[in-house]
Amino acid sequence: MKNSILGHIACFTAYLIFGLNIIVCKDLTSSNTISPLALFTLRSLGAGTLFWLISLFMPKEAVERRDLPKIFAASVLGFFLAQITFLMAISQITPMDCSIVASLSPLYTMFIAALAIKEPISAKKIVGVVLSLCGILYLILNSVTSTSTVVQTTPIGVLLIIANSLCFSLYLGIFKPTIAKYSVVTFMKWIFLFSTLMSLPFSAKELIAVDFAALPLSYIAELGFLIFCATFVTYFLIPIGQKRLRPTLVSMYSYVQPIIAIIVSICVGMDTLSWQKVVAAVTVFSGVIIVSHSQRRETAK
Repeated sequence: MKNSILGHIACFTAYLIFGLNIIVCKDLTSSNTISPLALFTLRSLGAGTLFWLISLFMPKEAVERRDLPKIFAASVLGFFLAQITFLMAISQITPMDCSIVASLSPLYTMFIAALAIKEPISAKKIVGVVLSLCGILYLILNSVTSTSTVVQTTPIGVLLIIANSLCFSLYLGIFKPTIAKYSVVTFMKWIFLFSTLMSLPFSAKELIAVDFAALPLSYIAELGFLIFCATFVTYFLIPIGQKRLRPTLVSMYSYVQPIIAIIVSICVGMDTLSWQKVVAAVTVFSGVIIVSHSQRRETAK
């Protein structure tokens, strides 16, 4: 039970930060100062450096040679492709459409996990996922206004968000056994090393051309949040959740993102609290509770 609670706290905190990160990424990519690929490399290099530094002060943990290809594949799916597709899509899709398309991610994860690691698909789990999906769609349709800087969602934007959701769902559904085998720091330092090596040859020229000294302080602060909070902290927390919760339940915490975005908009005066939002939020978390209870019964068997 204690491990389960820690997993829930880790996932909720990670996706809370991801919710704030949507706003930050939107601002960073809209400025056209740094390309999406260069932005990705900065995230990977910065977070990877932090993980490798922390590993110096921890007990040494060797990674089995046969697991390195698995970790490389996890890096490709869970970070490289997932983040690149998101950063490329964010300027080509409205927040409303992005939220609707991305909300299908737990469904992908449920079926992928059933095929990859034989995670049971119970009636209670289906009810919970569908209930949360209905709640989040209701929340989105009753909350998103026309303040987007994107005039129209492009087909490429939709396809990129679908690719983003599928890549991260594959990561959550396939690599739980490998993640459970190593400490979070050991696993993530290799994830970010591989992702940096993949992206650096393509983004090095762009990074060299950026005059970082001339960047406004607000941009530097957003980059700091992106690298430390939205990359290092979140990718430290997600494996903690993956070790303790079923992949489907971890994925369902993606529904926290639009809820956080709406709470922030209410706090800054851009939105108002309504009974529709309360009903939607209660519905979403009721679905999470149902799936969580289903997981506990599966574990007890």
